[in-house]
Amino acid sequence: MGNENEQSTGIDSNLLDGLELPIISDDDIDEAVSKVQNVEEPAEEEQQEEKPSLTIEPVDSEETSEEPKESEETTETTNNEESQVSKLVSDKMANINKKENVYGVGRVVSVKDFIIDVVGLESVSFNEKVNIENKGLGYIVQLRPNRVSIAILTQTDKISIGDSVYQTNELLEGEFSTESFGRVIDLFGNDKLTNMKFSNTIKLPIELETVPIMDRKEVKRPLETGITGIDLIYPIGKGQRQLIIGDKKTGKTQICLDAIVNQKDKNMICIYVAIGKTKKEVKEIYYNLLKKNANSYTIIITAFYDDLPSIITLTPYFALSVADYYMKSGYDVLVVLDDLKKHADAYRQISLISGKSPGRDAYPADIFYFHSRLLERGCQYKDGGSITILPVVETKSGDITDYISTNIISITDGQIVLSRPAFVRGEKPAINYGLSVSRLGGSVQEPDMKILGAKVRQTLLSYLETRSIYELANTDEMSKELQDKLFRGKEILNALLQYKYSPLSRQEIIKKFEELDKKIEQAQQQRKEEEEKQREEAEKEKAKVQPVNDNKKEEKDKKEDKKEEKKEEQQPETPVVEQPQPEQPTPVPTVEQPQQVPEIPVVAEPAPEQPQPEAPQAVPEQAQPAAQPENPQLPPTQ
Repeated sequence: MGNENEQSTGIDSNLLDGLELPIISDDDIDEAVSKVQNVEEPAEEEQQEEKPSLTIEPVDSEETSEEPKESEETTETTNNEESQVSKLVSDKMANINKKENVYGVGRVVSVKDFIIDVVGLESVSFNEKVNIENKGLGYIVQLRPNRVSIAILTQTDKISIGDSVYQTNELLEGEFSTESFGRVIDLFGNDKLTNMKFSNTIKLPIELETVPIMDRKEVKRPLETGITGIDLIYPIGKGQRQLIIGDKKTGKTQICLDAIVNQKDKNMICIYVAIGKTKKEVKEIYYNLLKKNANSYTIIITAFYDDLPSIITLTPYFALSVADYYMKSGYDVLVVLDDLKKHADAYRQISLISGKSPGRDAYPADIFYFHSRLLERGCQYKDGGSITILPVVETKSGDITDYISTNIISITDGQIVLSRPAFVRGEKPAINYGLSVSRLGGSVQEPDMKILGAKVRQTLLSYLETRSIYELANTDEMSKELQDKLFRGKEILNALLQYKYSPLSRQEIIKKFEELDKKIEQAQQQRKEEEEKQREEAEKEKAKVQPVNDNKKEEKDKKEDKKEEKKEEQQPETPVVEQPQPEQPTPVPTVEQPQQVPEIPVVAEPAPEQPQPEAPQAVPEQAQPAAQPENPQLPPTQ
């Protein structure tokens, strides 16, 4: 009877799989049979007409309408599972036919934290995935003549010396789900918010071939971050790699979050990669983006600080593989790598434990290549998509000349340097406009922004240089040109200040600086008017005070003349007797001596010049003679 009812209603038995049915007794079956016999014929005809479509019309009861939907979902999932299994079996059969089902087996000879050395794997390749006796997964990090080094990714049991390691003939891949928007995920396809794994994941290779030069296009389109100091002075283009570098707690992450928030409704996919951050920091970032409604187009891929260094080093590569997946689908992607200093430290830890030779600052010799092959994935693709990368690097004491910083500066297309003193002064964003660089510059700006940006940048840099010299000087002692220069630069710097999560569009930036120009012109005009008024008032006061000053000057001159006369009268004549002098010829006064007429020289025999007697020198009044005669004679009176 049950089979007859199923055939008459057109319900397939597979649709009932997974449904919880009540236990039916024999009496219930008899009642059901009697009801079926009393059913009218039109109802049977309607059911027979519905048979080819294999669908059921919804009836009044809610339970009957929900059951077919649940059954359809279960059939879809079963069909997907069957297709995956069939695909896996077909792939394995194809490998067997090609004789590619041979897998190498090695044995563990040493265990060092998360690095193990294995012998016996002679045909493995770099970055290949291996299975460690069902106790964990790893990948090849170093190849040697007689052994290989493997970094552990996941571990379910303790790995000991002598355990078998099986080769998989597969390169390392990560798992990604297209439902990851608004989620915090890792490279294994796990949702960190719910601690569950996505069901519909796709595998993406960790290492990808770089997009060739012929498949790239020129970077021309601007990426608007909403930050005035960046969009106007140091612009970023779609497909560019712009470094954000500065000390701790200077606003590096905030600039990246502002850029993500400003991409709303712009057909942009944003990927934030948290490298070595704490769970609390990632949670704050997630909730800040959630408040600004930015989670609908943002994916957060994280490797926490307590994860294995192997996971920390692979997470940025996995994020760029996800970005490449969307770029080749025609999307513009913004990737934030926060930060690469911790990324380099994790790779240094792996290299030292695996036995690589240390170099400068104990980093391995291939640290530059380690970052360059990561950052060179950023580009403008020929089919319209692009990958824009904003790597973040933390410095110490404002030193941007350390090893990792200089490496990444040489790889990227510019850097935005953040300053600790500017941050302390309250200049936020704390951009050091003197050290920051954008190698693309005006080529990614609109014409109006390009003209305004060049003008503002020149004025601002000149002001900052002048301010550093005259920071403690008195403005009243400066020239008018210098005062105007400092005033204008200060107003421009104030216009560049901006609160977090308050992006400005291109039109708003242009309008803001147009109003600023008017404000500066009005202020300069008011200063000129005030100076003219002060000058007129000073001239009037001078005119009033001038006659009084003339009278005072005359009185002063008279007093000085009287003082001089009194001094001359008070000076006593020195008696001649008190100053005896030794006998000496009386000096002839120069006035009474007749002037000697110079002789006319004869051309033939010039007469020798006669020596003139030297006039005796007058003895000073207070000079005392060295030796006095016994009977001094008085000089004759004139």
